[in-house]
Amino acid sequence: MKDISPEILEKAKQIKLIIFDVDGVLTDGGIIYDNAGQEYKRFNVKDGQIIKYLRKFNILTGVITGRDSQVVRNRCNELRIDFHHHGIENKIEVFKEVLNKLGLTKGQVAYVGDDINDLPILVNCGLSATPADGHHAVKENVDYITRAEGGKGVLRELSDLVLDSQGHYDQIIKDLTSNEDF
Repeated sequence: MKDISPEILEKAKQIKLIIFDVDGVLTDGGIIYDNAGQEYKRFNVKDGQIIKYLRKFNILTGVITGRDSQVVRNRCNELRIDFHHHGIENKIEVFKEVLNKLGLTKGQVAYVGDDINDLPILVNCGLSATPADGHHAVKENVDYITRAEGGKGVLRELSDLVLDSQGHYDQIIKDLTSNEDF
């Protein structure tokens, strides 16, 4: 994390919940429909892989997305995302409800979104992020711009930052490389 500013690292240390948009963050923003109207999306396995480690260290995950898609619901359930809200027009209201329900402060939440409808949350959370290909107005209003583009490991990159800043990454690697179970 050599190239991350001390201010961003300090914000990342406080995170207890990571919330993310889906289209343009977990996916590249594309939607494919077949002739029968079936919807398809492509997700990056690296984003899914890190969620179990967030859970291990009691960092919650959530989705607030503007679209209502069964494909996304299926992915959220598969990953055991702590909560997911679909078809949301007013994301900031849901964000406030989540904070209230979980008893968290804004400073304890990271949010990653890629488009202007994410701005109300992005400017009101502890650590805000957008993908490398996020909207220019979003890039101007976030703490962190990932190297990854949407659908190419954005959540993984932000999660790695949070886990590393909180001192958990060394433990993850140690657990994975120990020969105790061999």
